[in-house]
Amino acid sequence: MQSNTANLNIMTKAARKAARSLIRDFNEVEKLQVVAKSAGDFVSKADIRAETIIKDELLSSRPSYGWKAEESSEIIGDDPTRRWIVDPLDGTTNFLHGLPHWAISIALEHKKTIVAAIIYDPIKDELFSAEKGDGAWVNGQRLRVSNRTKFQEMLFVTGIPYGEATNLAESLREINSLMPMCAGLRRSGSAALDLAYIGAGRYDGYWERNLSIWDIAAGTLIVKEAGGIIEGIEQDTDPLFTGNIICSNNQQAVFEKFSKIIRDLT
Repeated sequence: MQSNTANLNIMTKAARKAARSLIRDFNEVEKLQVVAKSAGDFVSKADIRAETIIKDELLSSRPSYGWKAEESSEIIGDDPTRRWIVDPLDGTTNFLHGLPHWAISIALEHKKTIVAAIIYDPIKDELFSAEKGDGAWVNGQRLRVSNRTKFQEMLFVTGIPYGEATNLAESLREINSLMPMCAGLRRSGSAALDLAYIGAGRYDGYWERNLSIWDIAAGTLIVKEAGGIIEGIEQDTDPLFTGNIICSNNQQAVFEKFSKIIRDLT
């Protein structure tokens, strides 16, 4: 049975409070004032409001912790060993197009290691959570990655470059190599939920490049605590620092075959 610590309770409270604001804005998405940051990458007033709510909640409860998030400046806390890593709205483009697939991602880092994480999907009311050494959970139910071994039965997910990204050709080569071998491939638009779904056994493998730490900090812990295998695309690298991530279920042979396909094309 899951036993939430004080930090996880603080994170959950912040996420649920921000979610109420996001849902109100999502229900009136056509009225949102949107500012384009770059092609296909938007920030909305809803995004900034949600981050402010989370920041106020987390830093009022743990004022000595640092802060790193998508829409605001980094804060070095009085305790330099701990910081919150937050994406207040992962899947902004989905949100702005009225697609109900987006999430709030909050991670707590201690001495460069993620020790607590939540990913909250307000539309489906699914709260994925994990603490280091205590497993991964969704709405109080234990998570386990899938144990599929046959590629023809496996479902993969990735992010396809868009806008001004320069690695589209590389991504298409990888998709072309993987697609004939598997049951299907998805591009959901939320890296946080992609990782949460790996942890839940809904997807069997995931890879993506050029991500920010707030996109994947919480999800990496959820995958690990659910029993998954996770590495940087470049061997012997940390995806939290490179932004290039590959992970799979708990089958070592699956991960080796999957990662070889992707790495051989890099």
